[in-house]
Amino acid sequence: MRALRILLIVVVILGGLFVAADRAAVYFAETEAASKIKSSQGLSTEPSVSINGFPFLTQVANSSLDEIEVSIGGITATTEGREVEVTEVKAELRDVKVNSSFSSAIAGSADGSAMISYEDLTKSAPKGATVSYAGAERAAKGEVKVSGPLGDLVEGAGIDVPAPFERLLKDDFTTYSTVSLDGGDKVRLRAEDLPKLPVPGVDDKLQDVVDYDLTIDGLPSTIKLDKVAATEDGLRFSGTGTDVDLTG
Repeated sequence: MRALRILLIVVVILGGLFVAADRAAVYFAETEAASKIKSSQGLSTEPSVSINGFPFLTQVANSSLDEIEVSIGGITATTEGREVEVTEVKAELRDVKVNSSFSSAIAGSADGSAMISYEDLTKSAPKGATVSYAGAERAAKGEVKVSGPLGDLVEGAGIDVPAPFERLLKDDFTTYSTVSLDGGDKVRLRAEDLPKLPVPGVDDKLQDVVDYDLTIDGLPSTIKLDKVAATEDGLRFSGTGTDVDLTG
């Protein structure tokens, strides 16, 4: 009986040492992976990398990792000199194959996601315009609400309106813009209807101002965004990929 207890103690100790060694190896691998991804993808900040699955050492022996989660900061979107933050930039990578020297890694499949809040969308919008949630029905069609003082919008756009028509600018305006993605890194907002002013050329100029594009800068090649949804919190982007090279 005493021998059995000793054997159990030895097993527990060895198991603990294995787990400790496994976790230490994971930490080292995550640190190295973060550094490698930053340099290979040209990121401005080092990403957070989490390697899931246990035991890790067994996965390494098989040159195959079950799942890797990558979170990236420092991503921005710009339009005409205005810069806003892109948050919650993440990639979930599955069935990652590594070579014998661990110098390359290919993910069998990957899901990418990112978000731009309405607060940041407003910062990117033309002067006088506020971008907000358009309600469930319009959001389902990929639309956001754009509203604000018409006078501020016209003034911010540098549009000259003759004095007799200035009284028309005292009201607020509301329109709805359809959001779409172009090329995986360009966000397009296109308004449907704007207030009509009886001044030649003003309507077209207003449309040009309210319709604008945001370019997402610094996205790594591991994240391919091809869908956008208008939610209560902001615009959420998502995308999938296969055979994604993490180091090239």
